Amino acid sequence: MANFFRIVNAIILWAIVIKFLPKKSLKRYLPVTLFCAGNLLILSLLNFIFKWWKVKGGTKFLIFDDLAFIYGPFFTMNLWVFHFTYGKFSIYALTNLIMDLLFAFPLSALFQKIGHYKLNKLNSLGLFIYVLCFRIIKLRISNDVRKRS
Repeated sequence: MANFFRIVNAIILWAIVIKFLPKKSLKRYLPVTLFCAGNLLILSLLNFIFKWWKVKGGTKFLIFDDLAFIYGPFFTMNLWVFHFTYGKFSIYALTNLIMDLLFAFPLSALFQKIGHYKLNKLNSLGLFIYVLCFRIIKLRISNDVRKRS
């Protein structure tokens, strides 16, 4: 069930981006989104050392799960957030805060319930702090990109 959810989720989200996101926005926000996805990938690799979360099926499924999340919902949602909040920093920061709260608390519980992953050494508050710190880095990078545009 979880693998089906991962694949369908990524396909649907990318289809929506390709169909509806203006090409100019994709070109403008692709570098910062790729950079953030790469950083999240590095943090996911650190999970092998620190064991923050686990996925049923071992390493192969953990890698698949991380890649499906990073280049599925994380990547596509960030493109949309950049597109809709360009030039509105306070709305951008508030949108990211709301997304982090939703991910860390109700969505994380849902994903764990359907077998998507299981938090191991993190609880929901730890996950929120984890993603919030990552967003602060992303905010800094996106501000630099916006200044150059």
